[in-house]
Amino acid sequence: MFLAASPAAAGGLPEPLGPEDFEPVDPAMARIGQLLFYDKILSGNRNISCGTCHHHDLGSADALSLGIGEGGSGIGHARLAATVPEAPAIGTASRAATEVTADMPGAIRKRVPRNAPGLWNLGARQVRVMFHDGRLSRSQIYGNGFDSPAEEWLPSGLDTLLAAQALFPLIAQFEMAGNLAENEITGAVHDRPDAAWPLLAERVASIPEYRTLFAAARPETARLGGLGIVDIAQALAAFIDSEWRSFDSPFDAFLAGDCAALGPLEMRGLGIFYGRGGCDSCHSGPLFSDQEFHALGLPQFGPGRTRRFDPMPRDTGRMAETDRLEDAYRFRTPMLRNVALTAPYGHNGAYPTLRGILRHHADPRGARERWTQALARLPHAPWLAAGDFAIMDDARERQRHGMALDIAPVQLSASEIDALEAFLGSLTEKDAATRPIGRPASVPSGLSVD
Repeated sequence: MFLAASPAAAGGLPEPLGPEDFEPVDPAMARIGQLLFYDKILSGNRNISCGTCHHHDLGSADALSLGIGEGGSGIGHARLAATVPEAPAIGTASRAATEVTADMPGAIRKRVPRNAPGLWNLGARQVRVMFHDGRLSRSQIYGNGFDSPAEEWLPSGLDTLLAAQALFPLIAQFEMAGNLAENEITGAVHDRPDAAWPLLAERVASIPEYRTLFAAARPETARLGGLGIVDIAQALAAFIDSEWRSFDSPFDAFLAGDCAALGPLEMRGLGIFYGRGGCDSCHSGPLFSDQEFHALGLPQFGPGRTRRFDPMPRDTGRMAETDRLEDAYRFRTPMLRNVALTAPYGHNGAYPTLRGILRHHADPRGARERWTQALARLPHAPWLAAGDFAIMDDARERQRHGMALDIAPVQLSASEIDALEAFLGSLTEKDAATRPIGRPASVPSGLSVD
């Protein structure tokens, strides 16, 4: 039994993850980041924050397959696809409770095309790519330390991958920036990606409390010309990094030598995960991810990640970044700690339960054929309904998509699925719901906090 708790002897178990795998974080910057994370001042129309789609009450995600970004109201299953007065709290709304129509103020024009992932362990040193398609990575290709959608226009001075990542939702039209002609931020974005960030920094710098907090945490800010977007990004990264670190699950205790940390069903699941199931061929290492890109053949739906020359409502994944045909429909392997808290699953949230995504891995083609639209958690938006599943009716696209598959079927019984699900549950941190800082009751801008 002791040998199973020793990674070296277990032949496949990862090395433990711990505080030494993360950069030190300045607590003062993390507290500023907490406020900015929930402050809607960073959105074009001042109606959404980072925390709207990565909420503490929802395991740092949003519980939706494809989220509602700019223009919506409420959070989680109660999020509505239009701005309504006093949006109901989590769990209190149903589709029948509020009749959402296209002519409501702020009615969304498009769903966010990909699932909002959890934020657990994104600050770990081993993380080398960000986003489902890996469009952000460390590189000197543009002379600023990163290969990113902003290319040479990404501001210099960002010291972590997570800080660079924090800048992009702010300028994404359907996430936080807003639609053309609605505000100065989205107009600037359409001129050049770096044109909007100084405007957002000016908003934050105009609030005395933020100026005071940054001056105390980073005295050099005043000497270097005042509060800028890099300071904001560093604060957001400090908060995300320190707030959602996770390496204290029953499985971590087992790795540390506590043979009683996992029960019999969880142990059986561990054996399948690192054995016949072959799950660790992709979900490997301390982060449970090889950080590579694989095609799982998940059902296609939603608006897709379209480009001007390819307006089809499809998502070609990694290929959209590399322009290599062999990368079509491949997406980054997600990390798995606290995975039980971040349903639904897949790059588009195709499966609302762990059991569903496990069954898909075991029989990808069969599961895709059995998949039904009712499994997609999509906030009610009747004016978008005609396009939500339109891609599924394109026979040629179905054929192209069906040819890209990197996982082989594995015969798993219902009890083996039970065991795998139990093992994945053992990756949930004991105190996952109690975070170091938490959600603020208010923010310096005075705007509402979701």
